[in-house]
Amino acid sequence: MAESHGEPKGATAHTEADGGHKAPFPPFQKDTFASQLVSLVIAFAALYLIVSKIALPRVGGVIDERQNTIDGDLAAAQKLKDESDGALKTYESELAAARSRAQAIGAETREKLNATAEAERKTLEERLAVKLADAEKTIAATREAAMSNVRGIATDAAAAIVQRLTGLAPDGASVGQAVDATLKG
Repeated sequence: MAESHGEPKGATAHTEADGGHKAPFPPFQKDTFASQLVSLVIAFAALYLIVSKIALPRVGGVIDERQNTIDGDLAAAQKLKDESDGALKTYESELAAARSRAQAIGAETREKLNATAEAERKTLEERLAVKLADAEKTIAATREAAMSNVRGIATDAAAAIVQRLTGLAPDGASVGQAVDATLKG
């Protein structure tokens, strides 16, 4: 037996095998090598079964669910974008129709004014101003209604997208400012 230098007297450590030979490293001992291989195969098979039957299906399910959520969010965003594009096209067509009606009203009124006498001209100009003001009000009302629809849809879509992506509901004022900046730009 060998005595260690840093230990108190009487404490010894057995570092050599009987007969003065060092024992081989336990995994490399010939007597236990076969049983260790069997144990390794059993442990590997058990680990493989646990991972393949329990862990991998759960991970795959989570990945599929996440992809489906992302696809659904993108589809909803595209739907909202298409709706806002449709509302914008409707607004533009109504605005063009209102402008053509206003131009038609103006042309009709001008023809009437040219046909009448100078005394009646002032009266007709006042009527024209009223009709143009009404037409402008109609245009402004149509534009305001269309813009409120577009702004509302864009605000709702932006808020929904931000909330889905970040998980937090955004401030309505900041979303409104961002949409207004985008619509003006």
